[in-house]
Amino acid sequence: MTADLTQARKLYHESVAAFITGNPAVQKPLWSRRDDVTLANPLGPPAKGFEQMWQHAEAASALVSEGEDYSFDPVSVVETADLAYEVGIERNKVRLGDAPEKVPVSLRVTTIFRREDREWKIVHRHADSITEQRTIQSLASPGKNPTG
Repeated sequence: MTADLTQARKLYHESVAAFITGNPAVQKPLWSRRDDVTLANPLGPPAKGFEQMWQHAEAASALVSEGEDYSFDPVSVVETADLAYEVGIERNKVRLGDAPEKVPVSLRVTTIFRREDREWKIVHRHADSITEQRTIQSLASPGKNPTG
């Protein structure tokens, strides 16, 4: 892995640690400003384009506070000349919304980076709470009839 991608990933993980304290601003400069930027966080539908993505990110950050003990356990990191991605599990302890106590949170995360003007920028982040094997029945959406 190149030194510049290693540094970009380090800054990104530091920004996630700040994000879970309720401070998303640290992460903002790490994102691409191009129209194809996407975010799929566990709190809502996917967002596309920097402005929409950032609105979703700020809204999500407002729902967490007092985050601590952030760690990232990589499953895979791949780098090509102009694209790179990492897949892994983020773990931390955080206060969710108005909850009285912090709780442990684990997220399965995929982040894609793209080289833009000789530096790595985030172009996609997907995070969800699926960190252990589930049954096929868990895919069913409660209260929805797939046949119309």
